[in-house]
Amino acid sequence: MNFDAPPEPDSRLVEHQREPCPHRIIDDVGGAFGMGAIGGTIWHFLKGAKNSPNGARLIGAIDAVKVRAPALGGSFAVWGGLFSTFDCTLQGIRRKEDPWNSIASGALTGGVLASRSGLRTAGKSAIFGGILLALIEGASIVITRYTSQQNMSPEEMQKLRDEMERAQAKQQSQRLAAASRAE
Repeated sequence: MNFDAPPEPDSRLVEHQREPCPHRIIDDVGGAFGMGAIGGTIWHFLKGAKNSPNGARLIGAIDAVKVRAPALGGSFAVWGGLFSTFDCTLQGIRRKEDPWNSIASGALTGGVLASRSGLRTAGKSAIFGGILLALIEGASIVITRYTSQQNMSPEEMQKLRDEMERAQAKQQSQRLAAASRAE
């Protein structure tokens, strides 16, 4: 099995420009850490200011941020890294990129992160992770379809389909050429 080759594109899905899998994992870890650290900074700044006595609110808020925001960023990074690793693995095994990879990755990530709490808890977390990612993927698909239908004329849609077919044909010919060189 060749995991370096990109999966077969699904013509029903909009193709997004994403990093190839090994690099995507590192990229997602960094992005998740950044989101967690920024969100944690805002949350813990407000919480630290609220829980500090009068006259020391700014110092209390800054101290809360220094203590808790990096930990929250790290937790987000672990989740993002596991999710991307599972997503890339499933993409390599299944040879296609679709919402099912994300849903299964969410379930696997939830289960693995809760595995130290026992099988029952890990199972519940896996179910919750799968449902959460199914809701996110479903909302993403609905939004994408709704916005693409409103913004594109039929001629533009046909032009986009033609471009995708040409890109798929080009990828197929490149794969065949690479396979013939390998033999």
